[in-house]
Amino acid sequence: MKELLEYRVKMIARLGESAKEFRAACEAVSDPFAKEKDEWSVHQIASHVHDVEKLVYGARIRQTLNENNPQFKDFDEQAWMAGHYSQNESLAAILDEFIKNVDGLCQTLRDLPQEAWSRESRHEIMGGELALQLWVERNLAHIEEHLQTVKKA
Repeated sequence: MKELLEYRVKMIARLGESAKEFRAACEAVSDPFAKEKDEWSVHQIASHVHDVEKLVYGARIRQTLNENNPQFKDFDEQAWMAGHYSQNESLAAILDEFIKNVDGLCQTLRDLPQEAWSRESRHEIMGGELALQLWVERNLAHIEEHLQTVKKA
């Protein structure tokens, strides 16, 4: 049990750190609108990471905490970007809100009683018995995946 508690504390800390690293990596890119081949620009990646953190993983975490066994629909990132991405939104505004959202989520997670980490949800494709911890892990993995992409840009 001690190892699990330590794992969660480290995961929450890493979630906050990875968000700040993601922001710094995005800000370090000289032209956030530059694209290579069919890849997304850093601006598009930042918008995507912000939206997924807020509307997918962050929302699933909060809903799992506030509802009994909620069910989630699959998220089509390509369709979402096609319908919601705005090149006119400033990179600074996207990153400011992203950091604010992650910081708030980290505080929520730090304040949780341990039993809350086992609260379950369902997903239309992944099935049921999905613990809250899974959504936190996926949120962190998603940010870190795109952090590595931006660092290569």
